[in-house]
Amino acid sequence: MSANPDSMHLVKPRQLFIRGITREGRVFRPSDWSERLAGLMSHYRPTDAGRQAAHLGYSPYCVPTIVDGVRCLVVSESLRDIEPMAFDFLMNFARDNHLEVIDACLTDDPVDGSAEALGLARDALQKAFRAG
Repeated sequence: MSANPDSMHLVKPRQLFIRGITREGRVFRPSDWSERLAGLMSHYRPTDAGRQAAHLGYSPYCVPTIVDGVRCLVVSESLRDIEPMAFDFLMNFARDNHLEVIDACLTDDPVDGSAEALGLARDALQKAFRAG
């Protein structure tokens, strides 16, 4: 998280979802593409995170997930600040393979603390994927 200099409140970095559907509407192959890319990025971690177990998990800046039945890679914009070449690699990968990149933010901590708000946020993200 980063600090907003005007208010000094923590601001969640923007997240980019690389969606495993090509512009032509086909499912991107291989089926484990998001896990492979996240594995490549597992080295990039916050400085206070232990490096000893870095090979055992994904970086918090690049996480594979499934949204609406489609494999996605969630890339935090913070990765650009930490390693711009890694961030550019992921964006170029998406562009070169004609994958959709959607600017969104999905969180497990709804602002008002209700599970209903989280469900509405996820529904909105899924609608954005379908419309995009």
